[in-house]
Amino acid sequence: MTGQRDDWPFGEFFSGGFGPRFWSFRWPEGGRGPRRRRHQVFESGEVKYVILRLLKEKPRHGYEIIKALEERMGGCYTPSPGTVYPTLQLLEDQGYVRAVETEGKRVYHITPEGQAFLEEHRDLIDEILERVRDTVRGFAGGQMGELNQAFARIAAATYKQAWRLGPDDPAVAQMAELLRKTAEEIEKLRGSTVREQEGSTK
Repeated sequence: MTGQRDDWPFGEFFSGGFGPRFWSFRWPEGGRGPRRRRHQVFESGEVKYVILRLLKEKPRHGYEIIKALEERMGGCYTPSPGTVYPTLQLLEDQGYVRAVETEGKRVYHITPEGQAFLEEHRDLIDEILERVRDTVRGFAGGQMGELNQAFARIAAATYKQAWRLGPDDPAVAQMAELLRKTAEEIEKLRGSTVREQEGSTK
């Protein structure tokens, strides 16, 4: 298929071992990410194209689709079962996928009609993937990239020291308390920033 990339270029931004996957960041379903303040990660109706792309690679059951998409998104986004399974049912109703019962699970295969549908909309699919690439790049770069690196350093130093000291060492409890205080200070930043913005508009 020409004109359509077969790579999923999202995980490349988090290949250093630490990042959103490590510290369990997730954009909520329908939530706002960087550069997408007024939009969802995927617009309405776009998930079906992404799912078909995954099934073009190989047959998968529903949970495998969820985990594969999470993997391709570098851990930034996990679609809910309430999004994936109704979409699979829609694709099956439209004849683009067929479900085969395998070891007690419904495994979905793309059909020739589904292949043709992907080919027909290949430009749209490229546009979707490119837009999501920009979203993930926006998260990984700039000040967010600096934040990610700082967090990685804290996490690495904390676990390295804790591992050396052992779980019963009093210093481990001290580190936990220090991290709690740091979290509280960070949580206060939002309030102070909002007050500063409100004051500047008066």
